[in-house]
Amino acid sequence: MTRQYFGTDGVRGPYGGPVMNPDFARRLGAAAGRWLKANGKHQVGTGKSVVLLGRDTRFSGPALEQAVAAGLADEGLGAASLGVVPTPVVARAVRTQGAALGVVITASHNPATDNGIKFFNGAGTKLTDEEESQIEQQLAAVDRPPTVAPGQAALPVQEGAMQEYIQAAAGLLRAAALENWNIVLDTANGATCVTSPEVLRRLGAKITGLGDAPDGRNINTGVGSEHPAKLCAAVRETGARLGIAHDGDGDRCILCDESGEVLDGDEILTILAVHGLRSGTLAKNTLVVTEQSNLGVDAAVKAAGGHVLRTPVGDRYVSERMLARGAMLGGESSGHIICAEVSPTGDGLIATLKVIEVMLTTGRPLSELRQVLRKYAQQSAALPVKEKRPLETLSALQAARRAIEGELGEHGRVLVRYSGTEPKIRLLVEGENAAQVQACLDRLQTAVRADFESLMDTNKH
Repeated sequence: MTRQYFGTDGVRGPYGGPVMNPDFARRLGAAAGRWLKANGKHQVGTGKSVVLLGRDTRFSGPALEQAVAAGLADEGLGAASLGVVPTPVVARAVRTQGAALGVVITASHNPATDNGIKFFNGAGTKLTDEEESQIEQQLAAVDRPPTVAPGQAALPVQEGAMQEYIQAAAGLLRAAALENWNIVLDTANGATCVTSPEVLRRLGAKITGLGDAPDGRNINTGVGSEHPAKLCAAVRETGARLGIAHDGDGDRCILCDESGEVLDGDEILTILAVHGLRSGTLAKNTLVVTEQSNLGVDAAVKAAGGHVLRTPVGDRYVSERMLARGAMLGGESSGHIICAEVSPTGDGLIATLKVIEVMLTTGRPLSELRQVLRKYAQQSAALPVKEKRPLETLSALQAARRAIEGELGEHGRVLVRYSGTEPKIRLLVEGENAAQVQACLDRLQTAVRADFESLMDTNKH
């Protein structure tokens, strides 16, 4: 299903560019309003007539939030701002308040110069490809509205959603469960700067904070889940029991064990799944992951008596498969973890609390718990591209891929895809031999460069 503006996680791009600007945001808000009305999801005089908006700490957030709200108002829908909050706060509030729609202004782990807009339905889950396509169809019919003036149509602010989320999250563990725990917490100068430290402190933890001074332009800059070096160093220096890093909007996390070594989403998911299988609490004995996850996840879960389902890359595809199969645990290697019995969408704090719960129950440190996953050798690369040509037309890449797949056989795999949020082609090779895997990835990168250099030469003529 082709979509012009929506990627794997909403609409995203450089702020001030042809897409991510207040004028487009107003049109997108109006298109979403039309879609709500066309599908009977808007009920005047009830909570269903309200759309809840939240944003991360980017300097461009207030202008885009105001523009989306203006577009919704153009279609007769009211909007309320939850302020600067993590994405899962918006998802939760939409569900608990019975709102028509949730909108989050964020570009997640991207730099501050980017921003984005993503939508959540009344159940607190992300819209499907088909629903996003329907909004794009409405967008084509929206006349260009007047530019949103600064300060125009100030939004009412709902302050209770954040505190309700904090209270619910802290209630997942017993009172003072983290007393005498030293934790290093990196909030990426983003939306979790208030929520995550407050929850952990309520549970008794002593926090060493990183990335906790947002200024609108430093979100994800050298900190957060994409940049764990400072986190690992701080864990070693402070002798912390655990390190936690979020991305800019708080829907993902990575962890660091007490020795200062990083755990990615695959390790977090495997710890939770295997513990759930052993305790008889993993719904349907099933873990849902994407095609990006390491093959070792399948082996570990199978050995514990469960099974793994795989989806295309994107946590909303994971969520859709979970709903279809009745599974309650799923996620991505990037750290998007969905614990559906608690949160309808990826939630870095909830995932962290669930891992801490396993640590408390077993009495084992994270460095031991992570041993449940024995990873296959895996190497990946992301190469910038000016044009996302159909993959089947990249002859050198396809030839290299076929040859490598033949060499790896059943003990490895190759993945090639375009990023859904950036102008990049992503390559992944996995196998039992690390040196072979690296050599195969090098061959794939060489093939990609050859294909795109050929395209540039063709265009010159």
